Amino acid sequence: MIALLTRDMMLAVRAGGGFGLGLAFFLIVTVLVPFGVGPESGVLREIAPGILWIGALLACLLSLDRIFALDYEDGSLDLLATAPVPLEGVVAMKAIAHWVTTGLPLVLAAPVLGVLLNLEAGAFGWLVLSLAAGTPALSMIGTFGAALTVGLKRGGLLLSLLVLPLYVPTLIFGALVVTRGAAGMAATPSLLMLGGITCACLALLPFAAAAAIRINLR
Repeated sequence: MIALLTRDMMLAVRAGGGFGLGLAFFLIVTVLVPFGVGPESGVLREIAPGILWIGALLACLLSLDRIFALDYEDGSLDLLATAPVPLEGVVAMKAIAHWVTTGLPLVLAAPVLGVLLNLEAGAFGWLVLSLAAGTPALSMIGTFGAALTVGLKRGGLLLSLLVLPLYVPTLIFGALVVTRGAAGMAATPSLLMLGGITCACLALLPFAAAAAIRINLR
């Protein structure tokens, strides 16, 4: 399992679908927002939590179609499906690799980009906590969507349509954590809800994704 995780991380970086692409997209979204809504600090401060979370969500979405695509094209996915290791574990490792190469860099870069949007000083800690708690759910849901569309030609658009509605609860509670933290209100309940969503995704979706892969490989 560790070897599979290391392999997927190296492939994600070498194939151009790793942290560089997602991080660049996150930066572009954050930089373009002030040009679109104006440079008023009050407006930017108000919309910063939502913009940062939407940017992170879309950045995670960019590389989802590559999670299983390369393995499917070279036949490695068939070997993994028949290997003596559980397919659910393979799915979990791929989700972890996606989070390490895409989600984790976004978590680390978010405070710096929050400065560009004039985010409240008291919200930076909540921003990091919310992204750290929520981005694993984004990767796991995206892995499930990639499993549903593996083998389909031009499945990227279908993958986006399937995954984006499932991202909505994570987006709502993630942005709410930062918004309440910026306003000096209690953000812990929202953070716990966000963590609960992530735990549920990590517990259930590997089995659903493994079942989808088995069906698509028949």
